[in-house]
Amino acid sequence: DEAAKAESRACVAFVLDEIYKLLHPMMPFMTEELWAQTAGEGKERSSLLCHAAWPSPDFEDEEAAADINWLVDLVSGIRSVRSEMNVPPAAIAPLMVIGANTLTQERLERHSQAIKRLARVGDIALVDAPPKGSAQIVLNEATISLPLGSLIDLQAEAARLQKELAKVTEEIARLHKKLSNEKFVANAPEEVVEAEREKLAEYREAQEKLSVALTRVRDAG
Repeated sequence: DEAAKAESRACVAFVLDEIYKLLHPMMPFMTEELWAQTAGEGKERSSLLCHAAWPSPDFEDEEAAADINWLVDLVSGIRSVRSEMNVPPAAIAPLMVIGANTLTQERLERHSQAIKRLARVGDIALVDAPPKGSAQIVLNEATISLPLGSLIDLQAEAARLQKELAKVTEEIARLHKKLSNEKFVANAPEEVVEAEREKLAEYREAQEKLSVALTRVRDAG
């Protein structure tokens, strides 16, 4: 619609202006000309580009960054599993999500079209348990299931989960050893120690989910 078009154009114009500013020290004449020519139809810039304020990261949006990073992690995880399982690029599999909280459900709905296009999946559904013969990915609190049926090698999927479980178990051992060191706990900044404890809790949760996923794949085979 017209409002979306206007917003997209304004966003592109803003980004180009910031790029011109950043490039100006290396390309002064070309960027100065571009700056003058892209003011907009019938408009003029209020100053030369060389006098414009240097860009500052005051437009950072942590919530938006977390949102897009979640999407990148989801699509990357699905693509990785498809590749490891030798799933044909043209094959479309449904996507089933177990244990999704409210935020994840909102993200799934908001990014559904991008997920379907970028990850090559069909319908996206919230379910209580993954079907047999499915590849599974742990993403935050949710388990992502791809019921690929005869398209996947169940033995290879079990091997992948075992490898991931071994990596997580190793990280748990490393963090446990670190946090058991009284000197580290006593001398490190409180926020650093707390961050390590949070990592340990996250890895333990991932370990539990991976163990369940491995059991399900073995049962399916």
